[in-house]
Amino acid sequence: MLEFDKLSLNIPDTTKPRVVIIGGGFGGINLAKKLKCEDFQIVMFDKQNYHGFWPLLYQVATAGLEPDAIAEPLRKIFGSDDYQDFHFRLVRVTQINPAVKTVSTPIGDLPYDYLVIATGTKSNYFGNDQIKKYSFPLKKVPDALNLRSQFLQCFEQASMTIDPEIRQSLLNFVIVGGGPTGVELAGALAEMRKNVLPTDYPGIDFGKMNIYLVEGMDRVLPPMSPESSAKTLGYLQGLGVNVMLNTLVDSYDGSVATFKNGEKIIAHTLIWAAGVSGALIEGLPTEAVERGRILVNTHNQILGYPDMFAIGDIAFMKTDEYPRGHPGVAQPAIQQGKLLAKNLQRLVRGEKLEDFKYHDKGSLAIIGRNKAVADLPKNKHLGGFFAWIIWLFVHIMFLVGFRNKLVVLSNWIYHFFTYERGTRLIIRPFVRKGDRAKRKFINNYNADE
Repeated sequence: MLEFDKLSLNIPDTTKPRVVIIGGGFGGINLAKKLKCEDFQIVMFDKQNYHGFWPLLYQVATAGLEPDAIAEPLRKIFGSDDYQDFHFRLVRVTQINPAVKTVSTPIGDLPYDYLVIATGTKSNYFGNDQIKKYSFPLKKVPDALNLRSQFLQCFEQASMTIDPEIRQSLLNFVIVGGGPTGVELAGALAEMRKNVLPTDYPGIDFGKMNIYLVEGMDRVLPPMSPESSAKTLGYLQGLGVNVMLNTLVDSYDGSVATFKNGEKIIAHTLIWAAGVSGALIEGLPTEAVERGRILVNTHNQILGYPDMFAIGDIAFMKTDEYPRGHPGVAQPAIQQGKLLAKNLQRLVRGEKLEDFKYHDKGSLAIIGRNKAVADLPKNKHLGGFFAWIIWLFVHIMFLVGFRNKLVVLSNWIYHFFTYERGTRLIIRPFVRKGDRAKRKFINNYNADE
């Protein structure tokens, strides 16, 4: 019998400086790619064995893409001879120990010379445990697969119920958060409602399917320009999305969403895209954390710890231009990872470190077919078809792996000409805790197990 208690990290000893990277996101992989293994031993820890392109998670959730089209195994990314002293371990880091310069995992501790925290963010429910229990996040591939199953199961159940109130609950979808994730998901659902679902489910009147996009501020896409927000609102309303601005969710019990203004919506599905907080690790002193992120200087060094760094969404770098830190998108993480690789080499050589300066390449959001918005450098704003083309090109370029680029591009071309939307399979049925009606439905076709 295999004894799992005998597992160990099994990292070889080295005379080179050891750089431990926690997280295989945009920041982590760009740092590791630029570091030279002849100068450093690189150890990467992550709870998943792949790098995911999270901006396209909503397309996995709406059956536009399969998960393997937006993910690339970390071992494949670093599988060439250039990374012979790169070591990946599929393990969770439970604690950082700055006093002794080690990180702790469930299967052992590892000393480091330099530590880089690139753990990104997690969903922030602002202390509302009920919403956390019953809502659907969209931060990881399993979240997207759960949500895809939820969508399809709702349509299947709606086709089999004769109770109009239950059917309406199944056909109401509430998306909380009017940022890029919420806007893009709402647009994708609206496109499905128009072009795909009536053919799949001819017995359902999809004129009664409601998509609600709820935003606490006075406009959608608050991080983008007012011009892009206004265009996006028009696109969403044109697609039949019910946009609720200046509205906050008070509670959700799995059946009814209640808002601060007293309004209620019966809905079997509520997607939470309303906020994030840093995915912190135990062991950091409280003075190094602010607003759920790690305070860093312009070299990405954690304040008070010259041999510890944080990059990407988890890093809180205050500058005159960005007093609230850099935006939580891929570009700051990519640029910080690349610069930190150079600065670590400078640090070893005793040279002066280079300050990080963010080069804003613009912001993009897609709302639907031929509908997108773009905020470009020099205060240029685009909308419609040309912004849509830019969005497609940028997302193809930043996918990791040639195969993924080819698969996603071919999928998008096919969808454009056929209006089809992927393989709508319920591979792994999803049941929320306490959802007895859904469990009965699932048991109906899993009775042989």
